[in-house]
Formats: sequence, structure tokens, C-alpha cells
Amino acid sequence: MSAKIKYTNEPLGKIEVASDFLPLPEDLVFRDDGVKVTLALSKRSVDFFKGQALKHNTQYQRMIRRLLDAYAEHHAQAPASRPSRTRPKAPRRLAAR
Repeated sequence: MSAKIKYTNEPLGKIEVASDFLPLPEDLVFRDDGVKVTLALSKRSVDFFKGQALKHNTQYQRMIRRLLDAYAEHHAQAPASRPSRTRPKAPRRLAAR
């Protein structure tokens, strides 16, 4: 067992109050409704995510899910109008009969 801490009545020095950096309790209960889907991915992509998941001690499917969630959230906030083309479309050619 570790030794007991002996408290004394000494001055603490300069004290700095830390800002509240902890998330709200309702933010900790992050659990969206899941929908199971079957998705065919390239072996290269799966190998990449498996390697990264192993490196960061997490699950590769969770990484893919978070990536897709971030992509969807980003594009859901995109402006309604799309940017115009940088060059005009080539005229359509009619097939000779």
C-alpha cells in the first residue's frame, strides 16, 4: 500500500483557475441510430484502415464510420448553390446516320 499523504498548512503559491474544458454530459452520450449496410470496399482501403486502427488502438470499422459521418456533416452544411464550371461544356456531337 502507498504511503499516506501528509497535508500541511503551507501557502500554495500562484493559483490559476482552469477554464471548463469538459464536455456536457449530454455530449458524452453520443450514440446515433445505426443502420446496417453491406458495402464492398477495395482491399487497399480496408488494409489502410486496419493498419491505422491497429496503430491508434481502435476498430477500423469505427474509423470508417466516423469518416463517413464527418463527410456527410461537412457536405450537409455546404451552400445550396454549386460552383459554376471552370470551363464551358463541349458542344454535343450528333451521331451520323
